[in-house]
Amino acid sequence: MFGNLGEMAGMLKKAKEMQANMKKIKEDMANSEFEGSSGGDKVRVIVSGDLRVQAVYVDNDACSDPATLAELFQLAANAALDNAKGTLQRKMSEAAGGVDLSGLL
Repeated sequence: MFGNLGEMAGMLKKAKEMQANMKKIKEDMANSEFEGSSGGDKVRVIVSGDLRVQAVYVDNDACSDPATLAELFQLAANAALDNAKGTLQRKMSEAAGGVDLSGLL
């Protein structure tokens, strides 16, 4: 009868540890930077791990067409965001003992 209580206490302890680990990961991610680029690195975007754009770099000879430049920016920004999301998913999965949490992020 009390064996189940011991198991439940162990599971609760593990859940609290996992929650603390995930909170630390989110804090660490907010202080991390991820880069995406396009057009042969002529356009680069830096985002933080909490998915905020930190910087945009455009090479002087990136292009003269505003529509093309906008497309290059979009590609670079999406690449940077994908890098950040992928890193977050990997770290959260590791913290959860290999459980795939991608649907929750």
